[in-house]
Amino acid sequence: MKRIYLDNNATTKVDPEVFDKMLPWFIENYGNEMSNSHSFGWEAREAVDIAREQIASEIGSEPSEIIFTSGATESINIALRGVIKKSYIKPHIITLKTEHKAVLDTLNNLEQNGVEVTYLNVKKNGIIDFSTIKNAIKKNTVLVSVLHGNNEIGVIQPIKIIGEICRENKILFHVDGAQTLGKIILNMNELNIDLFSMSSHKLYGPKGVGALYIRRKNPRVNLIPITTGGGQEKGIRPGTLPVPLIVGFGEAMRLAIKNLELDSKRIKKNER
Repeated sequence: MKRIYLDNNATTKVDPEVFDKMLPWFIENYGNEMSNSHSFGWEAREAVDIAREQIASEIGSEPSEIIFTSGATESINIALRGVIKKSYIKPHIITLKTEHKAVLDTLNNLEQNGVEVTYLNVKKNGIIDFSTIKNAIKKNTVLVSVLHGNNEIGVIQPIKIIGEICRENKILFHVDGAQTLGKIILNMNELNIDLFSMSSHKLYGPKGVGALYIRRKNPRVNLIPITTGGGQEKGIRPGTLPVPLIVGFGEAMRLAIKNLELDSKRIKKNER
């Protein structure tokens, strides 16, 4: 019996073009990108730089603002915990009750360590009321965290307006973009996003790799690392980089944007 897979919001299969792009970096070009004294390392560093540029160009950011991680969950932890560790006051975070467990569980843990968190209700259509966010802001609010595209009910939050509210109140804005990356046009500056969590396996890339966008200016976001042990990724996420997976992520990003308009038309055509 042929099986039919209907769970692409959970994960997608690796695109054959992505797999072909990754393969040489497993068995031929297997150098460590931190090895700067031989060609194997130089080639690996160049491949990582290309992938970083591919991802940055598609979300309207600079390559230097992209930090590679193991996926959106780790990116979320680095963002939320990194901001809290940098705070010099008893911090307050605002989020929605409809967030992904990666955010909710992380915030629940932070609450147990003295962080104040406000969980907001959404309207019947799943969208947040802007006045609800404005009314929740306190003097010690340091961050608002919102899921862009909901993985269960499909609603897309009005990120740009939420970002404007955060800007007006000088509050950092984190967005979980795992479900929208590569599916709609994104620009970090236009959307007023300071921190943006990404995952490769939602857009036909490999599992085990993701990224975190960290704004470098207007305002510059400074995070305290939550792990130590090396200088990789500006010390924000130390550890040997998985070059094949990063190459795959970059290629998946390129293909997603290349096919975005065509895929959107195809999906809308099949809607009832």
